[in-house]
Amino acid sequence: MNLENFFSKKLIKASLEARTKEGIIKELSELLYQDNKLNDKNAFIKAVFEREEEMPTSLEDGIAIPHAKSAAVKEASVAIGISKDGIASGSLDGKPSKIFFLIATPENSNDLHIKTLSKITSKLLDKSFREALLNAKDEEAIFQLMNSEDSSNKFIETKFDKFLIGVTGCPTGVAHTYLAANSLKITAHEAGVNIKVETNGSIGVEDSPTEEEINRAEAIIVACDKQVDLDRFNGKRVIITGVKEAIDRPKKLIEDALTGNAPVYNASKNNNSSNLETSKGKSGLYKYLMNGVSYMIPFVVVGGILIALSLAIGGKPTPSGLQIPEGSFWNQILNVGVTGFTLMIPILAGFIAYAIGDRAALAPGMIGGWIANNGSFYGAQAGTGFIGAIIAGFIVGYLVKWIKSFKFPNIIQPLVPIMIIPLSASLAIAFIFIFIIGAPISSLMLALQNTLTSLSSGSLVVIGLIIGLMQGFDMGGPFGKVAFMFSVGLIASGQTQFMGAQACAIPVAPLGMALATLLGKKMNLFNEEELANGKAALAMGLVGISEGAIPFAASDPLAVIPANMIGSAVACILGFLFGVRDTVAHGGPIVVLLGAINKPLQAIIAMLAGIIVTALVTLALKKLLTKKSKTLI
Repeated sequence: MNLENFFSKKLIKASLEARTKEGIIKELSELLYQDNKLNDKNAFIKAVFEREEEMPTSLEDGIAIPHAKSAAVKEASVAIGISKDGIASGSLDGKPSKIFFLIATPENSNDLHIKTLSKITSKLLDKSFREALLNAKDEEAIFQLMNSEDSSNKFIETKFDKFLIGVTGCPTGVAHTYLAANSLKITAHEAGVNIKVETNGSIGVEDSPTEEEINRAEAIIVACDKQVDLDRFNGKRVIITGVKEAIDRPKKLIEDALTGNAPVYNASKNNNSSNLETSKGKSGLYKYLMNGVSYMIPFVVVGGILIALSLAIGGKPTPSGLQIPEGSFWNQILNVGVTGFTLMIPILAGFIAYAIGDRAALAPGMIGGWIANNGSFYGAQAGTGFIGAIIAGFIVGYLVKWIKSFKFPNIIQPLVPIMIIPLSASLAIAFIFIFIIGAPISSLMLALQNTLTSLSSGSLVVIGLIIGLMQGFDMGGPFGKVAFMFSVGLIASGQTQFMGAQACAIPVAPLGMALATLLGKKMNLFNEEELANGKAALAMGLVGISEGAIPFAASDPLAVIPANMIGSAVACILGFLFGVRDTVAHGGPIVVLLGAINKPLQAIIAMLAGIIVTALVTLALKKLLTKKSKTLI
């Protein structure tokens, strides 16, 4: 891809007017907006400012590379500005920043986008290039410089006796990851050292070292602010630092690696696999949780969309629910979707555990998540859902971290990360869920079933409140399943009003989250990933798949779960009061379209009321919790 596709003379300003970093970001954003690279300038500026809060992008030698990946970006591009006098921007060397590259990346950026952007910014590592930029007279001169041949990577194939391995990665994976990689490569070449650098960018992991290369390397330099696998470097000398150190002080890192100042990494000891706990922002617990949620989301989306499509196109209403003819094409699509949904809970637990205890915790974490979600292991009618997965993930993660603190004999050391820890942690989490947590859960499920039965002949408002709260609490989890099975069991006896009321509550959580992301987009209450998840939740909610709201509940339970419970209760109570009846074991707008609801208009009104309440309560709680968090900070 030609570099000119990413910037033009219109995106260059040889003499910036602003005298603050914030002002310069706005000034360069205006260039992008005027050149039709952005569809929402203010949203992009907000995204850049949020990125700056995570990790300032002012580097040494007068360079600043503010950037953001946002849905507000139409086309990947770079705006370039020069501040002749420079402005104070908190750079590590204390010098004013003079060269500004503002990088705009769309959410759907591809590998070529990222690689080309890294090529552009890597030019800044060349001192002569920086000097030429500062001395450029006008935009035309800067444009020609940017299109000049890049010589920074011509030396990479040079052979030296000494060999190092580098690993770089930043949270966004756009600029710092590749700048750090190129900085290490250039400095290593100047020092007469071969180096292979693995990049953990937004396009995934590239240039991973082989086992032979790891064995051959004199030392490893891990410059990351995100989760990476360190167990593969067991027994090697490893320097662990932040990504900015590789950009700002690559020479010192190379020297420390060559002079033996790097400590030997021992996978069985209490070593972290990343800089998660030391990075700015949310607490370590939140980062561990979000690591699991981020890996779970694709399974929720793929599984939910495929189930939604199969039900919407191939489903037929029957007394036992929406059914797809056995052996049909849409039945196969449904099975694929169900597979995705089945895997999402173990994935959530596994990657929470992985974030805490590294690779050795992944298998027992996933096993724990599977057991937690399968009530048959402990005699319960339903598993514990995503809540149980979170519990299992944290238990396994910290258990593995504790086991790693033991000093194992050298003879069994190689077996510790691949057999001893996974085996002992798997057995431990299975024992905890089956014999300790399982019994109370089973008893609770039975008690809830009996409670619903005893209330079924009483007040419709009370039973509607209870069923709605249960449905909204865990979105397809054990509480929702108990309520669902209770309502389904009454269809055969002709009492279809219970299923009718719950059918109104079932889509409230996902559709409420979809509406909340739409209303909250300009309120800066949801990140870009959550905004995208809102669209998937919309599709799932329309066909009655309440699990579409799980990613929101897992990442922000204090705001989302209460909102879902309140909205679902409103919808369920209204369903009872309106006399809505449902003859199939399913819910959501789809059963209205299929003619399974006796009062379609009233059912839609009940659903809409619950959805609106959920969205408004979510926004109010998120705003309140955000304000409280800032006050505490």
